[in-house]
Amino acid sequence: MTRSGIGGMTVRIGRTKGISILALGLMDAAVAAQAQDSTVAEIVEIAVPSGPGASAPSIFALEDGRVALSWTEPAAQGHAVKVAVGNETGWSVPATVVAANDLIVNWADFPSVAVLPDGTLAVHWLKETDITTYSYDVNIALSDDNGETWSDPVIPHRDRTLSQHGFVTLLPVSDNRLSVFWLDGRDYGSDDTGAMQLRSADLAADGTLSSETVLDLRTCSCCQTSAAMAGDDTLLVAYRDRTEEEVRDISVVRRVDGTWSDPGSVHADGWEISGCPINGPAIDASGTDAVVAWFTAPMGAPAVKVAFSRDTGASFDPPFRIDSGEAAGRVDAQFLPDGSAVVTWVEWTRGGEILRLCRVTPDAGCRTPQAIAVNTAAGSINFPRMAVSGNDVYIAWSQPGARQWPDMIRMAVARY
Repeated sequence: MTRSGIGGMTVRIGRTKGISILALGLMDAAVAAQAQDSTVAEIVEIAVPSGPGASAPSIFALEDGRVALSWTEPAAQGHAVKVAVGNETGWSVPATVVAANDLIVNWADFPSVAVLPDGTLAVHWLKETDITTYSYDVNIALSDDNGETWSDPVIPHRDRTLSQHGFVTLLPVSDNRLSVFWLDGRDYGSDDTGAMQLRSADLAADGTLSSETVLDLRTCSCCQTSAAMAGDDTLLVAYRDRTEEEVRDISVVRRVDGTWSDPGSVHADGWEISGCPINGPAIDASGTDAVVAWFTAPMGAPAVKVAFSRDTGASFDPPFRIDSGEAAGRVDAQFLPDGSAVVTWVEWTRGGEILRLCRVTPDAGCRTPQAIAVNTAAGSINFPRMAVSGNDVYIAWSQPGARQWPDMIRMAVARY
């Protein structure tokens, strides 16, 4: 087991010297003019405990107002996956979950963290199994002592084929159990209909793994998955689907009273594309409401859309388009306590790559988008991640280095 402290000691992190290409709290002129608008958030940068070269953050909100943050950074053994818990008042000492030279380090398919209500930490990463076929497995480690020790890795898929398994979502579903969702390539390319699949299994805090369930036998190859639990314990999983005609719109499957539904389309965008856009959706749920945000580009017209459901994802209202015209996608979505949702996405502007945030309502959509950060470096901010604690929205992203500065993780808190 890897030993590293995450509980007991809290470390305060001083503010990192600013990078000129980063504009935290940047507001469009229209937003500044509406500073009293309730849809506008106050943006505050906070420090994070990650090291130089860190990237690929994932966030999970705890009930006590803190968040768990995981990331990947260079290590003597190749790369390490680390996790810490905290907020703007300070962070725990980062715990090393795994450090090895056979980790898959990918800008779009990256580790994640979840925390069960009983306090168990769960972190997943991808382990290379065959370099010649670009095959890798999902590994999940658990800690019941605040990250001091970690379990042996659990592999949720049992096919043991040299194929791709990734784009994982970890979702706590009870005090001591989480559901694991992933894209599975065991049958990819096996015949004319072989495709990536969406599969699921449950993992208990003691490491007990359930049998696998196939949720969809034909999905898009490399778009992120997302999952949420509604107030009646209905499970919702959003992902990019794939028809035989290569239409790759967003679908949702639902587990109601223990039974999984057939896939249902969120909206018929009709985006026909012969390859994977590497741009998955995000879903969240609150009570009987659900929200899905996604990227689409039918007829070469990129857009970020948001749709709400009033019946736990059984159907969705017509979507709102929320981007400013040059969307890159890479969305995340979370409900706020008042029933509105907050959505982040990335788009291109003449000033660079922009990370945007907007409060979205089922009646009015996105009224006042805000710019959280702008990047003009050669790299990308990749896939920003978000978690909501009360009215505080935590947003983390990979900040490319410029000149002498290494890549790093940045974090901001948006307050409504």
